[in-house]
Amino acid sequence: MFERSSGSVSGSVSRPVSRSRRIVLGVAASLAAGTCAAATMGSGVAQAAGGKTAVVPGDLLVSRVHYTGTAGMITPGVTVLPTGVVAVADGTFAHVWDNALVDANFGVTAPIYLDQITPSGAPVSTIAVPNGTPGASSRGHDLLMGSFSSKSELALNLSSGGSAVTFMGYVTPANTLDASNGNTPGVVDPTNPDAQSVYRAVAELDRNGKFWFTQTNAYSGDNGRAAVLDDATGLYYAAGNSNNGDGTATPGVIFGTGAQLIQPAYETEADQVTGSPTPVGGFSITQLPANTKADKLGKDTNFAEVAEYNNVIYYTKGSGSNGIDTVYFVDTTGTACPQGVGLPVPGAPLPSTADAYDPVTGKPANNMCVLAGFPTATAKSIKTPDTGAVSNAASFGAMWFANATTVYVADSGNGNDAYSDGAGAGAGAGVYSAAAAQNLAGIQKWSLVGGAWRYDYTLNAGLGLGVPYVVAGLPTGTNPGTGRPWAPAVDGIRNFTGKVNGDGSVTLYGVTTSVGGVSDYGANPNKLVEVSDDVAATVLPGGEQFVTLRTAEAGDVLRGVSFAPGSGR
Repeated sequence: MFERSSGSVSGSVSRPVSRSRRIVLGVAASLAAGTCAAATMGSGVAQAAGGKTAVVPGDLLVSRVHYTGTAGMITPGVTVLPTGVVAVADGTFAHVWDNALVDANFGVTAPIYLDQITPSGAPVSTIAVPNGTPGASSRGHDLLMGSFSSKSELALNLSSGGSAVTFMGYVTPANTLDASNGNTPGVVDPTNPDAQSVYRAVAELDRNGKFWFTQTNAYSGDNGRAAVLDDATGLYYAAGNSNNGDGTATPGVIFGTGAQLIQPAYETEADQVTGSPTPVGGFSITQLPANTKADKLGKDTNFAEVAEYNNVIYYTKGSGSNGIDTVYFVDTTGTACPQGVGLPVPGAPLPSTADAYDPVTGKPANNMCVLAGFPTATAKSIKTPDTGAVSNAASFGAMWFANATTVYVADSGNGNDAYSDGAGAGAGAGVYSAAAAQNLAGIQKWSLVGGAWRYDYTLNAGLGLGVPYVVAGLPTGTNPGTGRPWAPAVDGIRNFTGKVNGDGSVTLYGVTTSVGGVSDYGANPNKLVEVSDDVAATVLPGGEQFVTLRTAEAGDVLRGVSFAPGSGR
């Protein structure tokens, strides 16, 4: 049932006693402020500057992907991309992303780094994720890559007990094209225009600075976006999407989407025997009485993020034209929400076995619920008929509970690049008007009141929504491929984490999304930002605003943020 090299099991699993069996990270060089230097790889555990231990409890980890492609990697007018179209740009950053104008699936795998910083933003070290180079880890040629520029990937999550940080990536060398839309080896969809096969994998970093990876056949045709480890059961709960083709002819694609349950593997990637996807939950819009017709199978569970709080697994959905963009939870009792909406049952166990599904159609049982108070309108119902644009819709990403009655939820923005050039107002006076006009983008605050969650307000002051910012190394002026400035602008926040302070406030650390700039907006150098909020407030306090801790350099993107293993939750 679960993916494990030594066969199938059910129920909870035991964590290995010796962590020395797991993949060991090489020594990382310290990171100078603002640089995108690669970490030095060697034997043993990553060492921070000043002789500190590899992972410092209380510090932050920020996932970063660094582009390593070269001009000769792609020849314009000659190279045929995996989808069958001919490339229009070479491999040089930033024009390489002009290929996204002819190939909607275009992406290039690139090395992942975890930058360790203090909560005030001071650099401590850079931890390089093993990249397959001999000697890069103690377990041979293990590797994991990010897909540059898949903007929804590499969320970082601290485990339920704080023992480890987890994230997801691809088991393939750097500079592989279109990996994020390729099939997985065990779930091949013949209708997928990207025919290559690449395993997705969960990466786990413990407090000793050691890595190990677990391959999965889930998320064929799309991306695994996030995973969280429950320290008690020893299981990963993962979020993502699948299906880049017709999909309905391949049941494995359908039950490989959305919410997944994955058992960690303790072997090297080469030794793992990777089984079928194991869905942990499913949802259909027909669970709500207002919807009598089912949505597109497999696309109503296009999940963005996963979180665990008080022994409950939560998922968010914030994109796609199917399903409901809202917050969900997995109900293991079958009683929490008879009409599709409800609250978790106190004391209910975590799911520890795969959700049932129809082996012919791949359709999972519907054991997920919309969290009471969060949106219930379908994605299709809130689209503007003339333009297809989403109106007043949430684009949910990460979520974080300050306490049992206060939750913060990221909103990544509307993705609308409408631009006003500010003619007559002076050079550089333009603004991305649709992004600037948003009210929900940023980090939303919700309170549990009277048996349902209630929206309080959104934190976004100081983000500079829609206002272009200059990044050294990007071209200047206007990008001819898009007709927009090369300078990007903040659109919202997708991933974040937080901590509760002794004075009744919280401090939140977020990674921004963007519009404009590079032809594929996910390749824009984005920001790490910080804001504090009064937990007890239900009306936006005056003076609360984000400050920027870091802006990525050209060729880098930031994706997730978490406290380091060993930190309290």
